Amino acid sequence: MKESITKFDIADYLDDDEMMAEYLNTVLEEGDSQEIISALGHIAKAIGMSKIAEDTGLSRTSLYKALSEGSKPQFDTILKVVRAVGGNLHLPNAS
Repeated sequence: MKESITKFDIADYLDDDEMMAEYLNTVLEEGDSQEIISALGHIAKAIGMSKIAEDTGLSRTSLYKALSEGSKPQFDTILKVVRAVGGNLHLPNAS
C-alpha cells in the first residue's frame, strides 16, 4: 500500500474564532512583520478568501499575492484584512 504525504496547512486547523485569536496573538507577541502577514493570510484562508475579498473590496488574487510569503503589502491592505477578519475575530483587551 502506497502512503501519500500531504503538505501541512495551518488554515485547516484554524476552525473557530478562539483558535484564530490565539494563533494571531501568539504571532503578534513573538513574530516579525513577515510572520504577521503570513498569519493574516492563514486566518483569511480559514475564514474564506472569497469572504475576505468581498469584505475588503480587494480581489482574491490580490489578497493571495499580498498575504503570501515574501510579500510587502501596503499598510492599507493589511488594515483592510485586519478589519475583515476582525468581524469574526476579537482580540481580548489588555489588562
